[in-house]
Amino acid sequence: MAEIDAEQEARRKRFQLMKRLLVIVPLSTILILFCLCLILGIRLHYVKKELRELQSRVETMADVSESADTAGEQTTGSTEAYTASGIEESRRTEIHLQEDADREEEGIRKVYLTFDDGPSSNTGRILDILAEYDVKATFFVVGKEEERYQPLYNRIVDEGHTLAMHSYSHKYHEIYQSKESYVEDLTKLQEFLYETTGVWCRYCRFPGGSSNTVSKVDMHELIAYLDEQDMTYFDWNIVSGDASNSYISPGDIIRNCTRKIGELDEVIILMHDAAEKDSTVEALPGLIEQIQAMEDTKILPITDDTEPIHHISND
Repeated sequence: MAEIDAEQEARRKRFQLMKRLLVIVPLSTILILFCLCLILGIRLHYVKKELRELQSRVETMADVSESADTAGEQTTGSTEAYTASGIEESRRTEIHLQEDADREEEGIRKVYLTFDDGPSSNTGRILDILAEYDVKATFFVVGKEEERYQPLYNRIVDEGHTLAMHSYSHKYHEIYQSKESYVEDLTKLQEFLYETTGVWCRYCRFPGGSSNTVSKVDMHELIAYLDEQDMTYFDWNIVSGDASNSYISPGDIIRNCTRKIGELDEVIILMHDAAEKDSTVEALPGLIEQIQAMEDTKILPITDDTEPIHHISND
C-alpha cells in the first residue's frame, strides 16, 4: 500500500512539473520572441533613418555631379574656370578709383565671403556657422526647384545674407551658346528667385567668371547687357581652391584664402556651396576667426556700396 502511495505521489509531482513546464516554456518563448522583435524593431528604425539620410545625400550628389559633368564637357578642367588670372590687368572706372582712395583713407579692409552653386545639403551648415560668428555672406545661387531647397533660399534672405544670381542651369554649353541663351537662363533664375523669396536680384556672377574661356559669346556683349539692365556682376580676387574635383584640406583652404589678404584693401573670396564641399564647411570657422583677428578688417555681404572686382572691364 505504501509503495502504491509513493508511486502516485511521484506521478502527481511529475504531472505538476509537466504543467509548470507547459506554462513556463511557452511564456519564455513568447518573452524571448518579444525581446527579439523589440531589438529588431529598434535596429530597423535606425537602418531606415540611415537609409533616408543616405538617399538624400545621393540625390544631392547626383544634382551636383550633373552640373559638374556638364561644365566639364565645356572646359579642359573644372579648376581652369576658377582661377584668379587676369585680375592684375582688371581696370576700374574713375568712380571706382575714387572709392579706392576713400577706402584707403578710412583704413578699413573689406572682405566678402562668397559661395557659388548653392543651395545644397551643406547650405544649412554654412548658415549655422555664419550665424554663430555673426557674419553675413553672399550666395551666388543656381536654380533648384526641389522642395527641400526652397527653405534654404528663404533662410539666406531672412538671416540677412545677400542673395545673388549665378546661373539657373549652370550648364555651360547651353548658357554660353549665344547672348539669347544667357539672357534666357539668367531671366529664368531672376524670376524663380523672386517667386521663391520676393527678392528681385540685381547682383550676379558669370559661371567661370567674366574671364572664362568657355563662352562662345564675346563676354563684353553679355557685360553690356547687364549694364543695360542695371545689374552688377562680381568676379573675385582670392580663390579658395575648393573648385577642384580632388580633395583639398580645410587647412589648405584657409591658407589659400588668407595668405594675400594683407596685400589688398578689398577682398572677394571665391568658395563653393555644394554637397561634396565638406572641406569648405570645415574650414569656415577657422577662416572667419583668422579674418576677424586681422586689424581694421571687416567681413561684409555684397551691397550697392561694394566695389565690383572685374576680370574683364566693361569699357
